[in-house]
Amino acid sequence: MACENVTMAMMLDSMALRRTIPAGATFSSWQAPDGWLHRRFDWPGAGRGRILVQGGRADIVEKYLEVIAHLHGRGWSVTAFDWRGQGGSGRLSADPHVGHADDFGALVSDLGAFWQAWTAEAAGQAGPAVLLAHSMGGHLALRAMLDGLVVPDAAVLVAPMVGIRSPLGSRIGAWVAGALARTGDPARAAWRVRPDQRSAGHRQRLLTHSVERHGDEAWWYGRQPELLLGPPSWAWVREAFRSGAVLQADPRLAALAVPVLMLVADQDGLVDSAAALRLAARLPDVELVRFGAESAHEILREDDAVRQRAYAAIDSFLDERAA
Repeated sequence: MACENVTMAMMLDSMALRRTIPAGATFSSWQAPDGWLHRRFDWPGAGRGRILVQGGRADIVEKYLEVIAHLHGRGWSVTAFDWRGQGGSGRLSADPHVGHADDFGALVSDLGAFWQAWTAEAAGQAGPAVLLAHSMGGHLALRAMLDGLVVPDAAVLVAPMVGIRSPLGSRIGAWVAGALARTGDPARAAWRVRPDQRSAGHRQRLLTHSVERHGDEAWWYGRQPELLLGPPSWAWVREAFRSGAVLQADPRLAALAVPVLMLVADQDGLVDSAAALRLAARLPDVELVRFGAESAHEILREDDAVRQRAYAAIDSFLDERAA
């Protein structure tokens, strides 16, 4: 009975952490060079250095409060922002529930401009600057680093969207996405969201084995429904295939000087983990950590055993490469 009480208390503490904006953290706005307003989050730390934490498609800052708290607890100042077109950073389509993007170049430019402004804010301060990015964020981070727009002291890429998984394969999947984007409105949703329990359960299993952490999304959206984003547009899917293919073939990968830790879920049902492994093999300074059937796409929002292993890998990597 005592053991069960301790476990329940730990679960409640974890839930409170995931569903509470921490004291000392603030939300504000950041304006891109073209005037687009982005929703920004900052939590000053104990002076060890600074980490920019970026999520994936349709993500919001709140989904990462648990990992942000872990990093902050180790002395890091943590910053994040919602990508253009999602969360609290506006929309790129007439339908506010469709995640649209014709070209990822605008998102890469946003990341580069934010990084330059963010690092300028810390001019004269000691400590490294690190980029941690998940899924689509990892894709954009790689592009920004290859373009020289972002030059972190170290980078952590979690389930990076080097390619997207398609039952038709990448070549046919890209052709189909392109054809459907050219037919009708390219900003229309690529699929419909069915409000039934079977569909909700399927999505949960693709993202994480942790039912409790998956539930955090609905909890936050229930309080801030304007942050909710649904499926991507056909234009977004087309661009994900196109940009991923270009990224995988980029010869500059072999010369990327940034130390990279890459966390990959081998059985990821959303992104192409094999493509991520092939890309990792081309990087000159990379540490690769792989997870098996115990992890779905959201490695940092998985059950405790997976998360703790991921945290340990991140902490060790940053202790060594971003001291």
